[in-house]
Amino acid sequence: MVSVAAVIVTFNRLEKLKRVLASVEAQTHPDLHILVIDNASTDGTGEYLAARTASRPTEVITMATNTGGAGGFAEGMLRGYASGADHVWIMDDDCYPEPEALERLVAGFDAAVTELGGDVPFACSVVEFTDGSICEMNNPVPTWDWGRLLVKGQQSVMVTACSFVSVLIPRWAIAEYGLPYRDYFIWFDDREYTLRLTRRCPGVQVLDSTVIHDMGENRGVNFSMVDAKSAWKFAYGVRNEASYLLHHRGFLYFVEFAARLFVSLHRGRVPMRLRLRLLSKLFAGVRFNPRIEYPEAASRR
Repeated sequence: MVSVAAVIVTFNRLEKLKRVLASVEAQTHPDLHILVIDNASTDGTGEYLAARTASRPTEVITMATNTGGAGGFAEGMLRGYASGADHVWIMDDDCYPEPEALERLVAGFDAAVTELGGDVPFACSVVEFTDGSICEMNNPVPTWDWGRLLVKGQQSVMVTACSFVSVLIPRWAIAEYGLPYRDYFIWFDDREYTLRLTRRCPGVQVLDSTVIHDMGENRGVNFSMVDAKSAWKFAYGVRNEASYLLHHRGFLYFVEFAARLFVSLHRGRVPMRLRLRLLSKLFAGVRFNPRIEYPEAASRR
């Protein structure tokens, strides 16, 4: 039986976390243990987790400070790898998997391997909003031949990138490609990491594996939407994407991104002080170039 370590990263979302934990514990896949990465929550999450009686083997890792989603996922994947699990299954603290989501992810991953070979680096679920519609910000990026597995009778399509909302990653991929960049803190960590994984072979989205993303408002994001409340997140996104494009794709990709950012901010009539803040993060990306952390090296420190 394939063993799975479920990684849940949480920060100050106790009520949603309770539902996530119940949903993960209700999975039909039998060989499953849970790792909760508490990013120094201040809303009673730590006390709740300490007193909670779990129905699955569960380990709580409390971070000394809030390391963001990127830091939490990196730590959780490192712990999942160290546990010896065959796969690590990662998600946020507002992701509610349907009971058979994991079982179908594992089956879909295995089926894809029979057709594409052993280099398949991940399988992700279909992400729905709370009203049953597709979740706008969690649509994977398809390959040009996305339907190759469908015509073979499988319930999966081929993708090059996805968000960290129910993604199953095999142990070998973490060993070979390392962990997500902790230093990204938040935004673009999932896109960079899944693009890194699919350099040799695409991943798959398993169409009969479903999770619900309770994200409040169902809409995608783009730079024309920046406001005072969201600017801090967009700032990380600009820095991280600029760094990735310049250092891992090439100068022309960086220039194209800079132009797209400038045009989007202008069309969105984003206040000038926020435009200048984000443009400064664009240039911060030139100097920002974190190194990949590999689990075997990390475990020796």
